[in-house]
Amino acid sequence: MKKVLFALLFIASAGAFLAFSYPFNSKLETQLPKENKAAEEEITWYTWEQAIELNQTEPRKLFIDLYTDWCGWCKRMDATTFKDPQVVAHINANYYPVKFDAEQKEDIQYDNRTFKFVEAGRRGIHELAYALLDGQLSYPSYVFLNEKQERLYVSKGFKQVDQLVKELNYFTEEKYLE
Repeated sequence: MKKVLFALLFIASAGAFLAFSYPFNSKLETQLPKENKAAEEEITWYTWEQAIELNQTEPRKLFIDLYTDWCGWCKRMDATTFKDPQVVAHINANYYPVKFDAEQKEDIQYDNRTFKFVEAGRRGIHELAYALLDGQLSYPSYVFLNEKQERLYVSKGFKQVDQLVKELNYFTEEKYLE
């Protein structure tokens, strides 16, 4: 009798395990998000040097995200707005996006000049970030550069998806020239 009960318990356990480990509806599997996201589902961020080099062979505008490690709004942009599929697709298709730590310590060679980290205040600042923002340090900040690396506009603060898309379209469609 014990063997029969044990066998029935084993079969019931195995059935319960199988019932909860496989989806009931095969269509459900296609609706679930994949763990390995495709590269086009994220912004392809470049270093300053990579973006400048790419721009020499295939000119595009640059979108520079100036951030710091301690900036909460910068982290929120990364977690929300920069994950939106519309934003990702637009930036990847039309810009060389640069993720630039305004407090990075590494030197940058650009335009026959070396931009360095400067110890100042509590944390310091990178000279290139200072130059891009004309000394108006605020994070997050976004700098739009044209294909010749001329500054078009500095946009400051956290952006909702619709706000950022409007700015991206404004420069992509070159409405600033009108």
